Amino acid sequence: QVQLVESGGGLVQAGGSLRLSCAASGRTFDSSPMGWFRRAPGKERELVATINWSGSTTYYTDSVKGRFAISRDNAKNTVYLQMNSLKPEDTAVYYCAADTSGYYSMSYYESMYNYWGQGTQVTVSS
Repeated sequence: QVQLVESGGGLVQAGGSLRLSCAASGRTFDSSPMGWFRRAPGKERELVATINWSGSTTYYTDSVKGRFAISRDNAKNTVYLQMNSLKPEDTAVYYCAADTSGYYSMSYYESMYNYWGQGTQVTVSS
């Protein structure tokens, strides 16, 4: 059974840091673009960051540029999201996702992803 399992979420004060991990099992994702999405209360799910198969190319939504960093360790079948200088508006459920279609080197849209984790809650207090 293929699974993506996120961990590392929690409650943190504004200005603090968290590191999310997404561990994959059931198959390898070392040739797949991976992404982190989030859904804030009352809002639609949005792309936060995405990374290509090797980790050489990354993309961030404007609101997190300079604060978040996506990385991956293909030997561990794991993707990370380092989140620094957190703000209350970063509060959301964070999801990791994988695109195994083989069509894209980078995947920017929710519809491109075919594997999803269950999500981890990040709450930033002011």
